Amino acid sequence: MSTQATDALETFPNPKPDRDFTIRIDVPEFTCLCPKTGQPDFATLEIEYVPDQLCVELKSLKLYAWSYRDQGAFHEAVTNKILDDLVTAISPRFMRLTAIFNVRGGVYTTVVVEHIMDGWTSRPPVILP
Repeated sequence: MSTQATDALETFPNPKPDRDFTIRIDVPEFTCLCPKTGQPDFATLEIEYVPDQLCVELKSLKLYAWSYRDQGAFHEAVTNKILDDLVTAISPRFMRLTAIFNVRGGVYTTVVVEHIMDGWTSRPPVILP
C-alpha cells in the first residue's frame, strides 16, 4: 500500500462506453492550506461525472487528493485545478466538482465547477409516475 501522496491520476477503460451513466465519488477528508495563514482548510469533495472512454482509478484519486495537504491554495483556485486535472486525465463527457469547505471565521465556502465535452448533451431526466 502506498504511503506517498502523488499528483498522478491513474485511469482504466470505461466498461460501458456506449452508455451514459453517472459516477459519484465523495472525498470527505480533503485538506489544503490557507495561503494567507498557513492553517489547514478542510473540505468534502463531491465528484459527479459521465465517463467517455476512461474512468479515474479511486486509489490514485485518494493519493492525488492527499497531495494537497501541504499546498497553500484559495478555495476557488484549488477547486478549479482539481477539475482541470481530472478532465485532462479522463476527458469525461460531463463532470461537476463541488468542494464544500468547513467553516473558517464564521464563513462557509462551497465552490461548484463544471466541464461539458463539446457536442455532448445529457439525456432528459426520466420522470416516473
